[in-house]
Amino acid sequence: MKNIKQFLKPVLILVFAVAFLSCKNNKKEKTENEDAMPKDTATAVAVFEPFKVMVIKHKVADYVKWRKEYDAHDSIRTAYTISHYMVGRGTDDPSIIVTASKFLDLQKAKDFSVLPYLKEAMKKAGVIGKPEFSYYEVIRNDDTPIDQKDRLMVTHKVKDFDAWLKVYDAEGTAKRMEEGFIDRGLARGIDDPNMVTIVFAITDMKKAKENINSEAKKKLMMDAGVIGAPEMVFYKVMD
Repeated sequence: MKNIKQFLKPVLILVFAVAFLSCKNNKKEKTENEDAMPKDTATAVAVFEPFKVMVIKHKVADYVKWRKEYDAHDSIRTAYTISHYMVGRGTDDPSIIVTASKFLDLQKAKDFSVLPYLKEAMKKAGVIGKPEFSYYEVIRNDDTPIDQKDRLMVTHKVKDFDAWLKVYDAEGTAKRMEEGFIDRGLARGIDDPNMVTIVFAITDMKKAKENINSEAKKKLMMDAGVIGAPEMVFYKVMD
């Protein structure tokens, strides 16, 4: 019996030692795994922050000449809290240019729009006629990279934005995708919050034009409280 006890004693010590080390390693592994995981998975998802844009629409005599001048004046835009966001060129009429620029200070952006310097720069760039300036707050935006470069910008006034939005959302993205549209952006006018601009990517130009001009779409807009005929600009994103 004494011999058996002497034999079991080191065996039991070895078993306890292995068990202790195993528990310690498991605890360490668990801690390392927990540290590797985000503390709050909800915070790991980027939250969309609305931003402000200045949209300028005008015609140009020569796109290449205009673009060279546009790119040369980035520093003056920066001085007025404005930064380049998008340049689009009309698909039906390539002389039509649409630019969207982000800005931080509304008053500075408006001051920029009336600068004699800007007027001279546009003249030098070959801008035809008087440019249109609009100021919006973008409340929805999908800038996920996609192959489609064709866009449709729809701008219209509504009686009540919240009532309009309910109808728009009820129509749904899936329905619009069937019609050749992919939702890309939704913005409200800063000076007039009932002025709405929507941007769609176009997957099928023929289908999209047929649907946007259909009687069903006109009725939907009327039911949503759209006032007057919407302004529609088809363009291709240049960058």
